[in-house]
Amino acid sequence: MEFPRYFKKAQKERWAIGQFNVSDMNALKGVVAAAVKLKSPIIIGTSEGESGFLGLKEAANLVDFYRRKTGLPILLNLDHGRSLEYIKRAINEGYSAVHFDGSKLPLNENIKIAGKVKDYARKRGVLVEGEMDAVSGSSSLLKKAPEAKSVKMTDPLEAKRFVSLSGVDSLAVSIGTFHGQVRGFQPKIDLERLKDINNQLKNTFLVMHGGSGVSEKDIRSAISLGIVKINVNTELRVAYSQALKKGLSGGETTPYKYLPEAVEAVQKVVEKKIKLFGSSNKI
Repeated sequence: MEFPRYFKKAQKERWAIGQFNVSDMNALKGVVAAAVKLKSPIIIGTSEGESGFLGLKEAANLVDFYRRKTGLPILLNLDHGRSLEYIKRAINEGYSAVHFDGSKLPLNENIKIAGKVKDYARKRGVLVEGEMDAVSGSSSLLKKAPEAKSVKMTDPLEAKRFVSLSGVDSLAVSIGTFHGQVRGFQPKIDLERLKDINNQLKNTFLVMHGGSGVSEKDIRSAISLGIVKINVNTELRVAYSQALKKGLSGGETTPYKYLPEAVEAVQKVVEKKIKLFGSSNKI
């Protein structure tokens, strides 16, 4: 697996790799087209829900096809895997990275299961992402932002203990972002906390979940302070859905005539993110 060297390169040079979640082949085509155009490494993400719809094996085969066709370094990551059983299934079907989300578990239990995930994945050359503190929200347009007082931020020393005991390769940190988007609202990132986390975890790849809706200034600052992977989902879903609605509004019933607009809409969002993250021309 060549991808760790891209994480290390991003960490050293202060840029980030985007994880772009997809639910079907059309969204995947848009993401890959953007990466080809901008010569960028990318991560394709599927949640349990997305992989349940698309299929674990199908997702793995499609990504492998595009990997061979384009020559791009493309990582396929199971996003927010909640159980060891499902994560094992994803690895066995061909996923090259997995994210174990044990953030709702007691910390010691989270560490224990994350360690089991790491042991199973490491033997198969699969990267593992852990998560301690739940990043709230859902990957959709939200009516209001989660209340700040209800969000538990990542403690730098707890993060160090988590990584040390679990052995995960990367860690999703809670620093003020949330899954989803609220129109006209941008989350406030705790950059000092991120700086402290990065100081404690020099050799760990830090991940930002909830990248949709975060200001470009905060994104750049977060990357300068150690974030090497940024997850984007809601903005892709919104762009895809709006283009699809527009394509169907005139009564068109031929999929290959209205779907290209949805693919292009996804591609435009991904191109913008790749440029913002600084990952273009990194291959």
